[in-house]
Parts: sequence; structure tokens; C-alpha cells
Amino acid sequence: MGRITVRRKVTRITVGGGAVRREDVLAVEEPLEIRVGGTALAITMRTPGHDFDLAAGFLVSEGVISRGEHFAAARYCAGATVDGENTYNVLDVTLGVGVPRPDPSLERNFFTTSSCGLCGKASIDAVRTLSAYTVAEDPLRIDAELLASFPDRLRAGQDVFEKTGGLHAAALFDGRTGELLVLREDVGRHNAVDKVVGWALALDLLPLRGTVLMVSGRASFELTQKASMAGIPFLAAVSAPSSLAVELATEIGMTVVGFLRGPSMVVYSGDERLVSDAARSAELPSSREKVVAE
Repeated sequence: MGRITVRRKVTRITVGGGAVRREDVLAVEEPLEIRVGGTALAITMRTPGHDFDLAAGFLVSEGVISRGEHFAAARYCAGATVDGENTYNVLDVTLGVGVPRPDPSLERNFFTTSSCGLCGKASIDAVRTLSAYTVAEDPLRIDAELLASFPDRLRAGQDVFEKTGGLHAAALFDGRTGELLVLREDVGRHNAVDKVVGWALALDLLPLRGTVLMVSGRASFELTQKASMAGIPFLAAVSAPSSLAVELATEIGMTVVGFLRGPSMVVYSGDERLVSDAARSAELPSSREKVVAE
């Protein structure tokens, strides 16, 4: 599993039962500097793996790109350190012909931590990004019973979490068939979503009409915005959404479901997209023209 996990000696203490020295597995967290055309744009703390997808999804989230052809290439920078070593922690993206370079105001001279994707942005006006896609008119309808199956399938696909207990996950499901299209893990919930969006961009699947984004933690404003930037009409989370996430979702016509656990869920916006078994007989066909399995 390479740099995704590391082994460390730990001491497990049980009150009344003594201490045991053993080896444990930890999820790796390392910085990734994202450059565009040689110019540094951001540094994010992430779990190594699917870095090109992460960079692509980040650029979609920031409104820099919105189509597969906008992302021409990416490469790890050789000689990233003073002694010429390639750490695979500096990634330079080449944009497609005619794609404008990122606005200088997007350059972030600080770390985006694995716990908070928006740290350092001063106000909500500064973080709100307009999407190239609208989700309000997406005809997606999904049965609540089908939706309720997604958390267990998300959890079953978290291979690294199974070993470490320390990673978030994001998965994209086809809302009509329930097919799991892609799943990504990362120490940062926002990075996991960026990796999902970047995967879709590489396959030229944006906008992601008729899909459900399932996340393992809470539904924050940032994750709602990232879903919007990718044209995803439905965000589901095993934990609670924030007030700002619900406000944004209501404004743009996105469905947000929280506390999705077992047969229970709470719908915070867009409840018209949840239908019963009886209503499924009159279900609209999926608007997705192509479904690509990972």
C-alpha cells in the first residue's frame, strides 16, 4: 500500500488491564503543493494517492476548469527539494489551450489542513464560487430504501480505513441504478471529494447529472459547493450538515440528506427527490448518457 499507510510502535493501555506494546498502522498525511503552469496555487494536507485526480477536482472546485479538455496534463516536479530529490509532493498542472490561468486572488500562501478545507478564507463572500452547472432542474428521483443502502456500501469499500480507522471517504453513486461509480479515501474529507470529482473530470463525465455524492462525515458548506461545481444534485452524509450547507443547497436546488444511518435519514433540502416504491413506477429515465465503472 506504499505511502498510504505506515507502521508505528504504540502502547495500548487498558484501565485495570495493564499496557501492551505492539505495532499499529497509521494513515499517511503529507503536504501536496499544487502548481499551475509553474506557479504555486495551494498546499493541501492529504493522503498520497490519486494526486492527479485531487488536483483536477480542486481546480474544478475553485472554478478554474469545468471540462476534461481543460486539464491537459500534470506531472510531479523533479528536484522538488534543494538536493534534487523528487518527493512526489509537488504537482504542476498544465491547463488546456485557451484556458485562462487562475486569478491571482486564488493563490493561497498557507496550508489547507486535512481537517478544514476553507481555513484562511476571510469571509463567505470570498469562498462562494459560481458553478458552470445548475442542479435545480436535475430530474433525479431516488427511492429512500436504495439511498439507505449507500452508507454500508461506502463503509465496505473503505480498505484503508479498515486498517487505520483514520480516513474519510467519498463515493459517487448512480442515482437511478444505485451503482457505485467510484470511491476515494483521504485524511481530508474535502480531498476525498476532490479525488472523486477529478476522477469524473478525467473521464469527461461532468456535469454529474443524476448522481448522489455520499460522504462519511458531515456535510459542510465546502462539500456542498464542491458538489455544485461538479453538477451533482444530491449530497448525502452519515452525519449532520451545517447551516450554511443547507442554505446553499436550498438556494441552488440541491438535495441534502444527513444522519443517513440504517433505515433512517433526515432531509434538509430538496425532499422532492426522495420517492416511495409506489412512485418509482413513474420514475424519470436517468439523464446520464454514460456510466463508466471504475
